[in-house]
Amino acid sequence: MRQTSAWPMSHIYLALIVYASLYPFDQWRDQGIFTWEFLSAPWPKYWTGFDVTSNVLGYAPLGFLWGLSAMRMGWGRSAIVLSTCAAGVVSLLMEGVQSYLPSRVPSLVDFLLNVLGAWLGACLSSGMEHMGLLYRWSQFRKRWFVRDAHFALVLMAVWPLALLFPVAVPLGLGQVWERVEDALTYTLDGTAFEQWIPMRSFELEPLLPGAELLCVVLGFLIPCLLGFGVIRQFGQRLFYMLVVLAFGLGVSALSAALSYGPSHAWSWLDVPVVWGLVCGCVLSFFFVMLSARTCWVFLLLALLVQQSVLNQSPESAYFAQTLQTWEQGRFIRFNGLVQWLGWLWPYTVLLYAISRLTASSHDDVHEI
Repeated sequence: MRQTSAWPMSHIYLALIVYASLYPFDQWRDQGIFTWEFLSAPWPKYWTGFDVTSNVLGYAPLGFLWGLSAMRMGWGRSAIVLSTCAAGVVSLLMEGVQSYLPSRVPSLVDFLLNVLGAWLGACLSSGMEHMGLLYRWSQFRKRWFVRDAHFALVLMAVWPLALLFPVAVPLGLGQVWERVEDALTYTLDGTAFEQWIPMRSFELEPLLPGAELLCVVLGFLIPCLLGFGVIRQFGQRLFYMLVVLAFGLGVSALSAALSYGPSHAWSWLDVPVVWGLVCGCVLSFFFVMLSARTCWVFLLLALLVQQSVLNQSPESAYFAQTLQTWEQGRFIRFNGLVQWLGWLWPYTVLLYAISRLTASSHDDVHEI
């Protein structure tokens, strides 16, 4: 079996489908209907092009990733059937569980469109395989990345998506400790576990310009170090650094435009942020020339420092209002997914960096 990034990416995408299908995860109750009754229900009288497109496109990536994974596992021509059937089972389960959510309506049309999308995605992966496009990608990957880089590639691909959700500090992902503390207080208040709530010994204070600059520097350096840990050559690392800069600027501008309006797309690019990006580029250029193990060590250090600084500051009232607008907006099922990516990405990278260093140390012991 050849290693592929499609398999771990399919797990992430499957989690996103479950989240989008069952959100908001509350008011569960038996509505007096059979779980699979939607399979024999009459076709809906009203539907929109958005419903059709979202259901087809929603499952197409899952079919593509599972089809590609099945081909890498040696299933050959059976990959399309296998991945389509697996996606169909997922869709069937999601539609059935939706019968217990008053805010969701299970539908045979949705199920069939989901299966169609998965089939189209699987056919696309098979077609690309036969055209040799996936082989070219494999050759490109061998030239650029180390052999066991598949999970790092997934994290590198997810980073721009995580930036779509608005953040208090540009490139400052993972600011969740205040929300976790509030959620614990709300959940355990008045219970026997109330005394277990961890209490801060200090009040959160807004970041000073110097601390904001540091967070921007580390926010740019972290994805660069992640890539440097798996990219082979100097020139390739330098090109990747420029790609990170382009995506960091572009996606942050898009997020600001979606949050505050197109006229404010670049309002976040103030003096501390500009200097932070400049310093981040200089530091990243220094790490371009260092070994992968050194990059993993400093990636771990950068993550710990950034999260410590970020989570000692509160969310401003204006920023909290922006988040509330996103969370209560029309496209909550999509924006909520991006929110979770922004919250969890740094901590996933932290665990991955620890695993890389642990594996590296283990290999060094065996070599000695």
